[in-house]
Amino acid sequence: MLKKLLLAVLFTGTTVSAQDYFLKKYHPFNSDVPSPEEFLGYPIGQHHTRHDLIVSYFQKLAETSDRASIQEYGKTHEGRKLIMLTVTSPSNLNNLDQIKSQHLQFVDPNQSPTNYGEVPIFINLGYNVHGNEPSGGESALLTAYTLAASNHPEILNYINNGVIFIDPTINPDGRDRHTQWANMYQGSPLVADPQDAEHNEYWPRGRTNHYWFDLNRDWLLGINPESRGKLTWYHQWYPNVVTDFHEMGTQSSYFFEPMKDNASWDPIMPKENYIDLNNLFGDYFAKALDSIGSFYFTKEVFDGTYPGYGSSYPDLQGGLALLFEQASSRGHKQTTAFGEITFPFTIRNQFVSSMATVKAAVENKAQLRKYQQDFFKSALTNASKSRVKGYTFRDDHDPNRVKAFVDKLLLHKVDVYRSGGQFVVPTRQPQYRMVQTMFETYEKYRDSVYYDASAWSVANFYNMKYKPVSNLNLGEQITSLDNLVNPNGVSKTDYAYIIDYDDYNAVAALHYLQSEGLVVSSSFKPFTAKTVTGNQRFNYGALVVAVSLQKKDSDEVYKLIQQAQKKFQVPIYAAATGYSAAGIDLGSRYVEPITQPKAALLIGHGVRSYDAGEVWHLLDTRVHMPITKIPMRNFGGANLDKYNTLVMVSGNYDLSKKQQEKIKNWVSKGNTLVTIGTASKWAIEKKLVKERLTEKEEDSTKTVVRKPYVDAPEYLGKESVGGGIFKVDLDITHPLAFGYHDSSIPVYKNNSVWLAPSKNEYATVAKYAKNPHIDGFITKKNMEDFLKPSASLIVSKVGSGRVVLFADNPNFRGSWYGTNRLFLNALFLGDKIEIPE
Repeated sequence: MLKKLLLAVLFTGTTVSAQDYFLKKYHPFNSDVPSPEEFLGYPIGQHHTRHDLIVSYFQKLAETSDRASIQEYGKTHEGRKLIMLTVTSPSNLNNLDQIKSQHLQFVDPNQSPTNYGEVPIFINLGYNVHGNEPSGGESALLTAYTLAASNHPEILNYINNGVIFIDPTINPDGRDRHTQWANMYQGSPLVADPQDAEHNEYWPRGRTNHYWFDLNRDWLLGINPESRGKLTWYHQWYPNVVTDFHEMGTQSSYFFEPMKDNASWDPIMPKENYIDLNNLFGDYFAKALDSIGSFYFTKEVFDGTYPGYGSSYPDLQGGLALLFEQASSRGHKQTTAFGEITFPFTIRNQFVSSMATVKAAVENKAQLRKYQQDFFKSALTNASKSRVKGYTFRDDHDPNRVKAFVDKLLLHKVDVYRSGGQFVVPTRQPQYRMVQTMFETYEKYRDSVYYDASAWSVANFYNMKYKPVSNLNLGEQITSLDNLVNPNGVSKTDYAYIIDYDDYNAVAALHYLQSEGLVVSSSFKPFTAKTVTGNQRFNYGALVVAVSLQKKDSDEVYKLIQQAQKKFQVPIYAAATGYSAAGIDLGSRYVEPITQPKAALLIGHGVRSYDAGEVWHLLDTRVHMPITKIPMRNFGGANLDKYNTLVMVSGNYDLSKKQQEKIKNWVSKGNTLVTIGTASKWAIEKKLVKERLTEKEEDSTKTVVRKPYVDAPEYLGKESVGGGIFKVDLDITHPLAFGYHDSSIPVYKNNSVWLAPSKNEYATVAKYAKNPHIDGFITKKNMEDFLKPSASLIVSKVGSGRVVLFADNPNFRGSWYGTNRLFLNALFLGDKIEIPE
């Protein structure tokens, strides 16, 4: 292996020797098609290649090779192109629509074609979903060139018998962030010292996208444009084989599937997928890597239990998803315990595995096609055997949250119907396994140590009240979101407008009206108003815009109200009188004006970037509200008096005593500090608040039982809370819970932060229910000793201000529509919370 590493270091001489390090096996090449080195002006691996250059090179391949075409399937948050290069034989390319039509017959369970070996196999090579794992993106350049230009008989066989879709950079924003870093600190000569800046990116690093989301967890959740574009493309083509190229720790070697055993008790994907096909392809990968002397391992880690990875989602679509993990050079050259690992070496392993994937797929195309056909046919068969014939769901109080959930179902091509006031999802449909993923919950597992989440029932993410049914009345099929939410137009009044705060988009409407200069109040008790369209009942938190109290005239106010309704599709009603039919009147002291939030978020070293990005994303994309992101390195000099709300997400906060006092004094002036996860634990441990953590004293008399050393990671790992869904009991009269009707809601827990209920009887907003388990793994000890006695959300008074402490992340992965409102209420209503003593 060291010899191979040294070769990678030494190849910086002539063009031929540099290219031959990767491409010697596949000569001759078409001279009319430029190589990556000819196009870029440097050998692959000498520098990190910018995304725009990757796109330009792929465009050049499409121009110069009659085997290639390019399409754009989306744009990132920062406006970078998401592209797919299709490479196949000229004949196949000219007849691609016909081949696609033949291919899609195999994913239609109502058809039964048998020409398994005759239709070219569809292969999707995907790279660089994590931006600072760049070897995959570089190898994509080599793979594309080889398939588009090599005239080697082996390559000609591949393109005749396969259609290869190459996605070189799934996460362009993150890749360019890392590329800039690595090239900026690249030395000449190269510096291999692991402590050099080149190998140590600054926060938030390049792994994530613009909003610091891990796109490899977003396939199921479909929150970001990168994922939504890819999913839309995916369900047009249904590739048979999909690759997911990654990097891991520098001191490791190389991983390919088979993975560690799936932790689910009864995985919903066929065993043929994760046993037969994985082992079949594994033999190809081993042979290819053996041929260049590379070391590797399989089966030890990286379980595919969570269905939302690039290496697991395609498994739920009749494909074979394949994970590769390359030890990272994290720059251009780095010292390891085995010698020096170079960027070109990491690229070559990924390139060799790419070509081995194509070879394995082409040589086993009949088996793969038959498998995909059987997969979708078995979906209908399995559904027919189930006593559950479908799921119904509804929420008459919050149509925009329902709409967001329906959008997620449609994104995954799940059939949805509307019958009367409820929605219906039948189980007997080609996407039955996705229906299971959306609705089924589990409490029994084969294994208890997870690479990621152990719970993912998406309906619970949306706090969707659903139930399995044995009889169906389908009604009308929903094929788009158009007209799914149609609030009645609001009439003009000179008295007051009332906005239903139960709707998910009501907070965005509130911010819009505040930003336009209107004074908006919130009702702290329910009431029934006499609106111009009849009596209408309003829940806690209903928003009131009193026309006569505004600085704008009634016409201007009405125009803004209309614009808010049009933008956010929220129910708004006009009232001509403040005298209510029931409950408080509009002039009640329980109808209080809301202070516009001026919010800041701590980011930077020590802060968990995922959680910070979720806050930023929520406010940016759904509330359209700015939030100031204060780097930790600047916190000492920051003027907090400019803000009335400060957010601290999970992290390891290394704040001095002076800085801790700065926060406490600021809160005491009447401001609101919102802490999430380990930041809440920090606030308690630093005595910022007079709250407690749930603790369980260890029995000192208990005998220690010796366990095998080799099993330590498994024993210790199962004690962590890797991600489960639990039920809490919510005080819906509390301002933090305004907008909720049901006191029982699901929350997501993926930490070991256990907040003891407050000693103040009015300060515990949400406590875990008596029987809290909904979905996911948790040990009996964690359940009984820590979860059940604990609170999920409390408020603690500090001087004239307050700290809102979330034990759990209400914004997890941008997907928890069901708990976003708790967080947003903390921002908009925090200063209205009075804590009786």
